[in-house]
Amino acid sequence: MKFNSTQSTSFSVLKTIVFLLVICVFSCQNSSKVEKEISGIVLNLNIERFDQLFATSAPSELPALKQNYPFLFSKRYADSVWVQRMSDPIQQLQNKAVDSVFEDFSSIESEIISFYQHLKYYNKALKTPRLITVLSDVDYRNKVVVTDSIVLIALDTYLGAEHEFYASFYDYIKQNLNKDQIVSDLATAYAEQLIYQPKRATFLEEMIYYGKQLYLKDLLIPFKDNNQKIGYSSAQYEWAEENEFYIWQYFVEKELLYETDRKLLSRFIIPAPFSRFNLELDSESPGRLGQYIGWQIVKSYMENNETPLLQMLQMEATEIFNNAKFKPKK
Repeated sequence: MKFNSTQSTSFSVLKTIVFLLVICVFSCQNSSKVEKEISGIVLNLNIERFDQLFATSAPSELPALKQNYPFLFSKRYADSVWVQRMSDPIQQLQNKAVDSVFEDFSSIESEIISFYQHLKYYNKALKTPRLITVLSDVDYRNKVVVTDSIVLIALDTYLGAEHEFYASFYDYIKQNLNKDQIVSDLATAYAEQLIYQPKRATFLEEMIYYGKQLYLKDLLIPFKDNNQKIGYSSAQYEWAEENEFYIWQYFVEKELLYETDRKLLSRFIIPAPFSRFNLELDSESPGRLGQYIGWQIVKSYMENNETPLLQMLQMEATEIFNNAKFKPKK
């Protein structure tokens, strides 16, 4: 017996649906198994609240603070500077603001522990660092500082987009100055250390570099929403998803992939209020859409190739792109 065209089409669609369901079930089971293994990783991790310690210390306790945290006290300044800072009205105002937002630190601590468990799973060589919370006079360019042995988290840069300290900042900067972004910024800092891609001359190489970062976030902070991984609002992420095909079409038609014009960075890569296609719709778009497209390319590559994670992080951008089989959503 032969199927007519309608029956054949219906049967083909049915087979596709069944196949996708099987893949989904297998993927979910595998993911659940991995997450269970990750949750069982034991870490000796303690978050030291230096911000609170400094705020509540008397001048007589300064020598002990300097002994325990020598890297936080520049030798360029005399002890009198630090003593004066203890009672400085601006410092006290910052202390009060941080205490009000981070009165309960347990949820942030849980996310940080989960992040380090995931990081340890994918990077066995990881040595657990000292995690220390500090104040930075709202230096939003250095919200998180990561070294091999010490990690600093500046809590005064995570007080919420509407906080009065940030009144003079641009909206696209303020939107990520909230506590939900702490673990995402940690993941970014570690991703920068794990990725080896010295050659970033072309637009494609820039996109793939940030795509690697964001793909790592998929693995290291799967408990965060996609918009939080890239630092978008929900509406901005939705806009990027809905226009993915047209963004990619623009990049290809304008022959931007192998362009070396550094102006493309400010248009599509680095933080900005919107992406610049030089079209009327620019103001509707989020910034950094080149990062978003790079993310989708790297995801497509990893879905279509059996390449170990750490090996992919070292690969050339063109090799990833040529084997990604990337088909943007329409």
